[in-house]
Amino acid sequence: MSSRIPGFYRLDPAARRQALGEATGADQSTLDVLTDGGLDVQAADLLIENVVGTYALPLGIGVNFLIDGEDVVAPMVVEEPSVVAAASNMARLTRPSGGFQTDIDPSVMIGQIQITGFDSAAQCVATLEESIESLSEQADSFLAPLHPYGGGLRGMEVRQLRYDEPGETAEDIVVVHFYVDCVDAMGANMINTVAEGIAPEIESLTGATVGLRILSNLADKRLARASVRIPPTAFHSDPAVGAQIVEGIASAYRFAYADPYRAATHNKGIMNGIDAVVLATGNDWRAIEAGAHSYAARDGQYRPLTSWKVDDEGHLNGTIELPMQLGIVGGCTRAHPTVRANLKLMNINTVKQLAKVVTVVGLAQNLGALRALSTDGIQEGHMRMHARTLAVTAGARADEVAGVVQRLSAKRDFSLASAEAALAELRQQDG
Repeated sequence: MSSRIPGFYRLDPAARRQALGEATGADQSTLDVLTDGGLDVQAADLLIENVVGTYALPLGIGVNFLIDGEDVVAPMVVEEPSVVAAASNMARLTRPSGGFQTDIDPSVMIGQIQITGFDSAAQCVATLEESIESLSEQADSFLAPLHPYGGGLRGMEVRQLRYDEPGETAEDIVVVHFYVDCVDAMGANMINTVAEGIAPEIESLTGATVGLRILSNLADKRLARASVRIPPTAFHSDPAVGAQIVEGIASAYRFAYADPYRAATHNKGIMNGIDAVVLATGNDWRAIEAGAHSYAARDGQYRPLTSWKVDDEGHLNGTIELPMQLGIVGGCTRAHPTVRANLKLMNINTVKQLAKVVTVVGLAQNLGALRALSTDGIQEGHMRMHARTLAVTAGARADEVAGVVQRLSAKRDFSLASAEAALAELRQQDG
């Protein structure tokens, strides 16, 4: 398998599918699914309520990715121009220096059981801590289907919290936290089953009232990390110019670390890449977003999820770390034909493999955004990509889009009126 497909962006969609099949070894039936969205109304009606139709978004392929020494393509579902191109370009740029390296934690999710209505929070905590062993045995009994795959309960603890919002009556809350290795599943249903299953025993032991019983999307026991090291000559053939670009990227990171207003936009760019792959693989992008942004604020200030620093040799060192709660079994991953096709294109057999790709795409996307911001500015490249949408909106046919885009870029006027004028000029010229 190869993710390096030179000139991929220059091909039309049909030729891209053919090149993708040749590069990945995907069979024709897998490629055919990509042409029509794969999900019909009857299948959609089984996924959610009140279905009236389906809604399509563009599916692109991120190419050039070298992850832990292996070539990988990254299906990406996104409506924003330049996201797929930026990630692919940065992946190509990193290849000569070895690509990306990753470190993925086991798939441990956190369940929470809220307890209220006790006479003494301290006594409630003590009672539960004395019963951890028996509660753990009961909890693990609900996870028997995971045991053959190496999953199951990985621990339990009791936490005491204090609700102390200004102007409101203070309240003590006790929470039982339990940890489950969900293996190749996202784990929400498993966690919620355990929480519901042991709640009656907790009430019996404490004489208190069990409230919420649900997973936490701050999955900080299930972190994914990726890193990359890039010489300045990868950015420009002139080492001095390359060094300026490297320092510009590092400076942009420092800005985001110091300022939550910048960090929010910095992290949005990361999620442009991450969400696109998460969507393409049928996973819960809202859970990923919630966990990522919560993790970004873990020290009390909202921080960037990536780090970019210059080492003593002048190389740019980039890292990313965030919760990554994904699954490749159950739910949409089985019911959606295009999701199955995308996982097949990626040659994904474990959730750890998928986490590697998702995390690396986020790091690559962030690198592309910071490079653009620290050199020509992000708007010029973004608007060049947006020009295609303007051309279509102005009424250009497929064979006319390139001509309209060329004229808009030359004038640096990316407006619908300019696109309409460029199309009229093109048609007049062509007779």
